[in-house]
Amino acid sequence: MLTENYKKVIETINEACRRCGRSPEEVTLIAVTKMAYLEDLKQAAALGINNFGANRVQDAANQIAVLPRARWHFIGHLQTNKVKDVLPIYRSIQTLDRHSLAKMLQRCAERFDRVAEVLIQVNISGEESKYGLAPEDLPGFLKEISYFDRIKVRGLMTIAPFFDDAEAVRPYFKKLRQLRDRNAESEAELPELSMGMTNDYGVAIEEGATLVRIGSALFDRADS
Repeated sequence: MLTENYKKVIETINEACRRCGRSPEEVTLIAVTKMAYLEDLKQAAALGINNFGANRVQDAANQIAVLPRARWHFIGHLQTNKVKDVLPIYRSIQTLDRHSLAKMLQRCAERFDRVAEVLIQVNISGEESKYGLAPEDLPGFLKEISYFDRIKVRGLMTIAPFFDDAEAVRPYFKKLRQLRDRNAESEAELPELSMGMTNDYGVAIEEGATLVRIGSALFDRADS
């Protein structure tokens, strides 16, 4: 089942890239492991998936132990007291959204003698149930954390509202891309846009996503 799911996901990525004139190499698939069993992760790696995303610190330890050489991305809300556990083992943290977290990332990065690669989470929809900076707060936040020499901001991340019709999500993805473009001195300085999940990643790619976070489309066993 995973093999077939993976083929369908890759086909969707390729088709979306063709529609908007992009190369599939510009899009990285991040397999979200919330629904995956350990054997799923091994099979996913055998299929060629090398980027994995975890939502919760406590649930990911066994998964990371299975694939220690994979690129792991933390995509859940991060509490400051968990930074010391996350920073040493994750390639990137996609959910930086407040000064206190940036301060702790700086402190722990100094302690571990490394640079923390991050994405800034933006609440592009304004929903109270979602974490992230308000779009209008992004310029000030970027300036504020520019003084932290152990934090490297790679781009922006958002969680869009859920709609049955993926086209309804397009304006939110477009807003994030436009926000990135307005706040980057050049695209090379904020190259990553992490947006799009199982229900809407094709539209997200058309609007500029470079990272898509796919869970159920890969690991769902509903038809097995």
